[in-house]
Formats: sequence, structure tokens, C-alpha cells
Amino acid sequence: MSIKVAIIGVGNIASALIQSVYKAKKGEKIEGLMSEFIGRYTISDIDFVAAFDVSKNKINKDLSEAIFEYPNIFPKITDLPKIGVNVSPGPVLDGVADHMRNIFNPHELNIDLNDVIDVLKSSGAEIAVNLLPVGSEKASRLYAEACLKAGVAFVNAIPVFIASDPERKWHKMFKENNLPLLGDDIKGQVGATILHRTLVRLLHMRGVLLEETYQVNIGGNTDFLNMMIEERLYSKRLSKTEAVSSILPYGKKLEAEEKIRIGPSDYIDFLGNTKIAYIYIKGRSFGGFPVTIEAKLTVDDKSMASAVLVDAIRIAKLALDRGDGGVIAGPSAFLFKHPPKQAPDDETAYYWFTRYVMTGEDIFID
Repeated sequence: MSIKVAIIGVGNIASALIQSVYKAKKGEKIEGLMSEFIGRYTISDIDFVAAFDVSKNKINKDLSEAIFEYPNIFPKITDLPKIGVNVSPGPVLDGVADHMRNIFNPHELNIDLNDVIDVLKSSGAEIAVNLLPVGSEKASRLYAEACLKAGVAFVNAIPVFIASDPERKWHKMFKENNLPLLGDDIKGQVGATILHRTLVRLLHMRGVLLEETYQVNIGGNTDFLNMMIEERLYSKRLSKTEAVSSILPYGKKLEAEEKIRIGPSDYIDFLGNTKIAYIYIKGRSFGGFPVTIEAKLTVDDKSMASAVLVDAIRIAKLALDRGDGGVIAGPSAFLFKHPPKQAPDDETAYYWFTRYVMTGEDIFID
């Protein structure tokens, strides 16, 4: 069995994902899998057949080499064979912020939609995973369009609202073409969003009225450097905020009052791929007495994301096998921060996920 995957953006998450898959293929122990099987598929069934990037450092190199090129910093965790997939140049568009050009070293080639379609078709890719930098709105939509025209499922791991487009335009087009769509904005296995949602739900369930909360994230990889420009992280901040505020029936009111503040805060070079999240919550308990929680979470940012992606990829393949097109909504609610339908809590999201895996029954979003 093979799940043929194209990678869009050969950065640190791609490195973590690819190395983890090849560790599994070699029979090495993979700790912390969320799902050993999804349907009949294991992590070792994933095969990488195409890849796109804009960096001169990575283009035309074998994928096994490109994942270690500057500015990638995810460590080597296994020896890789030659994969036999050369990284293709992708369209730059808005994928490179002005302050990142010296770091990403983008090509100056004239790459368009048809070039992407040709690579997807010739590679035999079944699923494309979007790992472009935050803020790559135009570039992400071009790749989504290319997938539609090439007959490829799309997993949108970044906070560009495609699966969660409020007009459901992309959902309808993928459904008409009988292609699965999952997204948007991949959760970490145990990330700041999951922890924040859990704490907020606990307080709400126990009758505490939340008054204010914030989440501050810092890290030292190119993701955090890219997001130092506020206009590139608008959708990221919105995605993370709504993931938390959706837990509360009065969450939108807190947003309107600016009592919720969530998002990346600073880039600290020496942290590397280590992400540190600080979470603060203040509320009122019985009798109006104050309750305050302050928490700190430290994780490897990229292993957190790749752990969830191996499930998202296999869900997309399962959906292809079943002939399901459009947004795969229940699993998206469990795996992504900004799905088209937020679950009221993570237990419900997990139920939607497992129900789809076991029975094929999904929640309705039209």
C-alpha cells in the first residue's frame, strides 16, 4: 500500500515529517503516534513523490538532501536513502516576505499554475500538503487550484482559510471534483492551542466565568521570524483566537471587548525549533472570588505538527478510497485549529474523528 504525497514547502515541518516516515519504514520505533492505524494505513505507507520550494538552496536537490539545507534547523534523527524526488521550483507570489528574502534565497524563475499542475500529474501524487510560510495567501490558493485541476487531495496545514472559507467556495469545488480537503492550520500534538482550550473548558465546565486570557508564543525558527511582520500573521492570530474562544458561549463577546489575545509574540534565535507558550487565564468563581491560572508549555514545534500531519495524510487517503469529496469536516475539527466547524470541546472533536475513521460518517457543514 502506498499513499503518494506531494510536499509544498520543504521547511522544518517537512524535515520532521519525512524523517519520521523513513524511521518507520526502517522499522525503527516511532514514539508518541496519535494513531497507529487509520483504516488499513500505517505511517510507513506514506511515500513522497513530489516537492515544491522557492529556495535556490533546495531546488533540484533530492528531497533527502533538501530538508537539511539552510535555513532548516530540524535535527537529523535518522539516515535517509536517496528518495528519488528532486525539489521542483514553486511560484513565489506572496510566499516570501520582504524581510525574509535573504534567508529564503528565492529563485527568479517564471513558475505558474500550469507548471505546478504538470509536476503533480507526472508524479502521480494523490495528496498535497501545504506547508508554506504563514501569510502565503495567494500562493496557497494557487496550489489549491492546481490540486483541483490535477485531481489531488489538499491538506492545508497553514492559516489560510481554504477549508474554512466562510462562503464554502473551496469546499464546493473540491466536492464537485470528488477530492478531499482538510484544514485549516494544523494543531500541534500537544500544543499551546490544545492546552489553552483544555484549561478554558475546564474552568467553564466548573462554573468559572472567564474575564480575560492571553497566550504568548516565542520561538527561534523561520516561522517566528516570518511572523514578526503583523500583516503576515493576521489569519494566524484569528485562527488561534477562535480555536479558544469557540469553547465559550460568550467567547465572541470577550473577543469584541479585546479580552482575548493570542498569537506569536517574538523571535528569539537561540531557541531554534523550541517553542515556548505562556498562557494566562483570569476568571471569577463562586461568590465572585478570583481564579488565575498561569501555565508554561515547552515543546519542539515541528515534531508537534508532523505528529498530527501523519494522521491528516492518512485521513485524506481514506477519504479518497471512499470517494468522499469536499471538506472532511469531523477529522478537520480534531486535527486543525480553524476547521469549518469547531467542536464544542476536544472530546467531541475526537468522537467526530474516530466516527469518520470507523464508519465513514461525517458531520454536515453545507
